[in-house]
Amino acid sequence: MNKTIRRASVFALLLVLALLVRATWVQFHDAKALADDKHNRRKAIEQYANPLGDIIVGGEAVTGSARTKGGDLAYKRTYKNGALYAPVTGYSSQVYGATQLEGIYQDLLDGTDSRLRNPLDTLTGKRVEGGDVVTTIDPAVQKAGYKALGDTKGAAVALDPKSGEILGMVSTPSYDPSRISGSTDSAQWRELTSDKEKPMVNRAMRQPLPPGSTFKLVVAAAALEDGLYSSVDARTDSPNPYTLPGTATVLRNENASAPCENATIRTGLRYSCNNVFAKMAVDLGQDKVAAMAEKMGFNTEKLDVPVRAAKSVYPAGMDKAQTGLSGIGQFDVTATPLQMSMVSAAIANGGELVRPHMVSQITDADGNTLEKYGDGDSRRVMSESVADGLRSAMRTVVEKGTGSNARIDGATVGGKTGTAQHGENNSKTPYAWFTSYAKGDDGREVAVAVMIESSSAARDEVSGNGLAAPIAKAMMKAALTR
Repeated sequence: MNKTIRRASVFALLLVLALLVRATWVQFHDAKALADDKHNRRKAIEQYANPLGDIIVGGEAVTGSARTKGGDLAYKRTYKNGALYAPVTGYSSQVYGATQLEGIYQDLLDGTDSRLRNPLDTLTGKRVEGGDVVTTIDPAVQKAGYKALGDTKGAAVALDPKSGEILGMVSTPSYDPSRISGSTDSAQWRELTSDKEKPMVNRAMRQPLPPGSTFKLVVAAAALEDGLYSSVDARTDSPNPYTLPGTATVLRNENASAPCENATIRTGLRYSCNNVFAKMAVDLGQDKVAAMAEKMGFNTEKLDVPVRAAKSVYPAGMDKAQTGLSGIGQFDVTATPLQMSMVSAAIANGGELVRPHMVSQITDADGNTLEKYGDGDSRRVMSESVADGLRSAMRTVVEKGTGSNARIDGATVGGKTGTAQHGENNSKTPYAWFTSYAKGDDGREVAVAVMIESSSAARDEVSGNGLAAPIAKAMMKAALTR
């Protein structure tokens, strides 16, 4: 064989090998990418060829599937009390994809999760029935929060402090996911996504806002853990009024006659004394406040419940004046209702913060458990004695202070109100907050945080006690009697 023929043969062999490599790559790598591509119609056809599995609340499905009329997508998703449970379920749309639990457990719900198949199903590629997602949501708590929020724009979260189970997650205004579950819902999609009230935003965990005076609980915990003050009844070094360091800005209190000068932490929380906690944050320094805030969940990039929550922020790089403002939940401090419910839950649980979660287990179509999620991981964020002191001070807020609207007969209730400035120079209606815990005579416990973004109340009537505390009361009462 001469050199020319030999070279031609080698070149031809290399071409054949290249074709084989490319064919293998397309078959085993690109095929999956193409199959998973959101624009691949065949994927949607397969996904909606059969009824989906369900999301379960209180032992009953709050989702379903309905036969479609015509078209190549046999079934579409339906929802029972869709607006009530939308912050939990999210939506599953034939066109726009899936969110929340619908998105996270999409493979389980549509039957493609490998855990649903036995060896024979895996060998034959047989499609199996979708599995179910069993949530920790208590329907009574959910309904109580939704009804109490009513026409306001806001959100609320209820947690079991000992287990971390999310008992309620409410966001208003809401929407019915059934409106966008089909393939001809573009008008409804445009309406919802362009609505200035943003009904599709889960405010309970996806919209962090300034927490105002509810953040004073974090500062108080940091001061007690650090030893800056020995107890909630020790006198603080708190001039009134207090001038922010390096500025001429005088920080005043909402109630000018409140006994806030050198007040104890108990009194400072009772009357929500700005001078006490701004000065306390400055004395501690931003690093110590940040350390406590981060123990409680602030600045966490991946808080999954299992839906990922937006990051609640305690800022860095502040000067002393900014640190003072951060001590009253202002400047660039932001938090979600989920985050502030975690603060109250840690205090209620003796200083142990249990990771929040809203799914207890996933099952196959026959109800057999595929994976069970027990109580969340826990970590100690403060000593038991510090938590005891803060619980006592929070009870004073409800029994004798600014949180009176959260009182529940026959239950021990503690809380903290908050009113956060909104807009440049506080030009817009403030946000109203309330974070709390309650314990019944039978030992049942719950922690709740409520945020009111806007309401029909006049500006001078906006307060955590007036707007948010009654909603927390409704949810706590439902949780204690479940």
